[in-house]
Amino acid sequence: MERRLDWALAACARILRPVVRLALAMGVKHPHLEELLRDLLIEEAQRSWRAQGVPRPNLSQLSITTGLNRKAVTAKVRATSDPLPHTELSAAAKTFTLWLQMLTQNDSFRRLPITAGSATPSFEAVARMSSRGDVHHRTILDELVRLNMVSEEEGVVELTTDGFVPVEDLQSMLAFLGDNGRDHLLAAVSNTLGDEPRMLERAVYARGLTLQECEQIQRLVRERWAALHHELAQEMTQAVDRAPSGSTGRIRVGIYTYYQDENVENVPAPPPRPPD
Repeated sequence: MERRLDWALAACARILRPVVRLALAMGVKHPHLEELLRDLLIEEAQRSWRAQGVPRPNLSQLSITTGLNRKAVTAKVRATSDPLPHTELSAAAKTFTLWLQMLTQNDSFRRLPITAGSATPSFEAVARMSSRGDVHHRTILDELVRLNMVSEEEGVVELTTDGFVPVEDLQSMLAFLGDNGRDHLLAAVSNTLGDEPRMLERAVYARGLTLQECEQIQRLVRERWAALHHELAQEMTQAVDRAPSGSTGRIRVGIYTYYQDENVENVPAPPPRPPD
């Protein structure tokens, strides 16, 4: 048992190191992380007990599971707040994805009139289809322009990037980091704990190559992913349309590359000090 705890802690350390790096870069301090960890421990303990058929675990059960004292458990009175948007619900992201799918059919669709007749593809039609008419096309367009993913000129809009990566919006970037990182780790944790069904979770690793070769490999991955992304987006769209009302399944498919020079410590610059 002691060795298993050591193994688990070592795995947690590898996972948490980039989280701590992000936290320090954003000005998050130990008390913030301590409170967050306590709240997550209690929420996950509650989930674990519910999975075992105990719908309302008592204080003693939660205290034993988490190692927190009863006072700390009692202090947890509401669910952890989450001020980040849910990326899978973004009308802008859905519109952008559908627009990219159209490019696989005809590259001229990179430029679209904002509005047009029913016989001509337009941004308004794409936005209405992707959001199912719940969000006005002008609102979606303004968001894509704000994120610097689309340019607008004289009634025509043009895609300026090939991936929905909102680098101009820190809140959205953090939301994508949280959602993508969470589901990647959930797949790995599910496989490690022996849950069924087994999730696809694979990686290829190499060392002893130049950074230029690393970048060349990343370009190859980007090219292959672009084709697979379009295929997956089309299949998911059709699956949603086929699903009966009230279906609750969700799926996220992702890919990543990471490389660095192991002789250079990859530590970001500290955040600027607040004025005295």
